[in-house]
Amino acid sequence: MRNTLITITTFGLLLLGGCQSSGMAKPDSSAAATPAAEAAKPALSEEARQALAKAEADVKEAKTQKSLWTTAEDALKKAQEAAAQGDSAATLKFSKSASELARLAVAQKSYPLTK
Repeated sequence: MRNTLITITTFGLLLLGGCQSSGMAKPDSSAAATPAAEAAKPALSEEARQALAKAEADVKEAKTQKSLWTTAEDALKKAQEAAAQGDSAATLKFSKSASELARLAVAQKSYPLTK
Protein backbone atom coordinates (compact mmCIF):
# COMPACT_ATOMS: atom_id res chain seq x y z
CA MET A 1 0.00 0.00 0.00
CA ARG A 2 2.80 2.36 0.92
CA ASN A 3 4.65 1.74 -2.37
CA THR A 4 1.46 2.43 -4.33
CA LEU A 5 0.94 5.72 -2.49
CA ILE A 6 4.54 6.77 -3.12
CA THR A 7 4.23 5.85 -6.80
CA ILE A 8 1.01 7.83 -7.23
CA THR A 9 2.46 10.84 -5.40
CA THR A 10 5.64 10.76 -7.48
CA PHE A 11 3.66 10.50 -10.70
CA GLY A 12 1.46 13.43 -9.64
CA LEU A 13 4.46 15.60 -8.83
CA LEU A 14 6.10 14.76 -12.15
CA LEU A 15 2.88 15.56 -13.96
CA LEU A 16 2.49 18.90 -12.19
CA GLY A 17 6.16 19.69 -12.70
CA GLY A 18 5.71 19.27 -16.44
CA CYS A 19 2.87 21.79 -16.43
CA GLN A 20 4.92 24.58 -14.91
CA SER A 21 5.92 27.51 -17.03
CA SER A 22 9.58 28.09 -17.62
CA GLY A 23 9.08 31.73 -16.67
CA MET A 24 10.38 32.95 -20.00
CA ALA A 25 8.22 35.38 -21.92
CA LYS A 26 6.73 33.90 -25.05
CA PRO A 27 6.44 36.08 -28.15
CA ASP A 28 2.92 37.19 -28.97
CA SER A 29 1.95 35.30 -32.12
CA SER A 30 -0.88 37.71 -32.90
CA ALA A 31 1.59 40.58 -33.12
CA ALA A 32 3.67 38.58 -35.59
CA ALA A 33 0.85 38.57 -38.17
CA THR A 34 1.88 40.65 -41.11
CA PRO A 35 -0.38 42.76 -43.29
CA ALA A 36 0.39 40.37 -46.15
CA ALA A 37 -1.07 37.49 -44.11
CA GLU A 38 -4.20 39.54 -43.48
CA ALA A 39 -4.53 40.31 -47.17
CA ALA A 40 -4.19 36.60 -48.00
CA LYS A 41 -7.48 35.80 -46.25
CA PRO A 42 -10.22 35.09 -48.74
CA ALA A 43 -12.79 37.85 -48.90
CA LEU A 44 -16.49 37.20 -48.39
CA SER A 45 -18.73 37.45 -51.39
CA GLU A 46 -21.21 40.32 -51.49
CA GLU A 47 -24.09 37.84 -51.25
CA ALA A 48 -22.61 36.33 -48.07
CA ARG A 49 -22.11 39.80 -46.53
CA GLN A 50 -25.72 40.73 -47.27
CA ALA A 51 -27.04 37.43 -45.91
CA LEU A 52 -25.02 37.89 -42.72
CA ALA A 53 -26.32 41.44 -42.25
CA LYS A 54 -29.90 40.24 -42.79
CA ALA A 55 -29.43 37.38 -40.34
CA GLU A 56 -28.05 39.74 -37.71
CA ALA A 57 -31.04 42.05 -38.19
CA ASP A 58 -33.55 39.16 -38.06
CA VAL A 59 -31.99 37.73 -34.89
CA LYS A 60 -31.93 41.20 -33.30
CA GLU A 61 -35.64 41.64 -34.14
CA ALA A 62 -36.51 38.25 -32.63
CA LYS A 63 -34.49 39.09 -29.52
CA THR A 64 -36.30 42.44 -29.24
CA GLN A 65 -39.64 40.64 -29.33
CA LYS A 66 -38.36 38.12 -26.77
CA SER A 67 -39.01 35.21 -29.12
CA LEU A 68 -35.49 34.25 -30.16
CA TRP A 69 -34.83 30.55 -30.54
CA THR A 70 -31.43 29.33 -29.38
CA THR A 71 -30.98 27.49 -32.67
CA ALA A 72 -31.21 30.80 -34.53
CA GLU A 73 -28.63 32.35 -32.23
CA ASP A 74 -26.31 29.35 -32.68
CA ALA A 75 -26.64 29.52 -36.46
CA LEU A 76 -25.78 33.23 -36.37
CA LYS A 77 -22.66 32.54 -34.29
CA LYS A 78 -21.57 29.90 -36.79
CA ALA A 79 -22.19 32.33 -39.65
CA GLN A 80 -20.09 34.99 -37.93
CA GLU A 81 -17.27 32.50 -37.32
CA ALA A 82 -17.37 31.42 -40.97
CA ALA A 83 -17.30 35.08 -42.03
CA ALA A 84 -14.24 35.68 -39.86
CA GLN A 85 -12.52 32.82 -41.68
CA GLY A 86 -13.59 34.14 -45.07
CA ASP A 87 -15.78 31.11 -45.91
CA SER A 88 -18.54 32.58 -48.09
CA ALA A 89 -20.40 29.29 -48.62
CA ALA A 90 -20.66 28.49 -44.90
CA THR A 91 -21.50 32.10 -44.06
CA LEU A 92 -24.32 32.04 -46.59
CA LYS A 93 -25.62 28.68 -45.35
CA PHE A 94 -25.65 29.57 -41.66
CA SER A 95 -26.93 33.11 -42.27
CA LYS A 96 -29.93 31.84 -44.21
CA SER A 97 -30.63 29.30 -41.49
CA ALA A 98 -30.40 31.95 -38.76
CA SER A 99 -32.72 34.30 -40.66
CA GLU A 100 -35.31 31.61 -41.28
CA LEU A 101 -35.27 30.41 -37.66
CA ALA A 102 -35.54 33.97 -36.35
CA ARG A 103 -38.50 34.71 -38.65
CA LEU A 104 -40.23 31.49 -37.57
CA ALA A 105 -39.67 32.37 -33.93
CA VAL A 106 -41.34 35.76 -34.41
CA ALA A 107 -44.20 34.17 -36.37
CA GLN A 108 -44.76 31.63 -33.60
CA LYS A 109 -45.92 34.41 -31.29
CA SER A 110 -49.05 34.82 -33.42
CA TYR A 111 -50.02 31.14 -33.17
CA PRO A 112 -53.06 30.41 -31.01
CA LEU A 113 -52.47 28.95 -27.58
CA THR A 114 -53.57 25.36 -27.13
CA LYS A 115 -55.29 23.93 -24.08
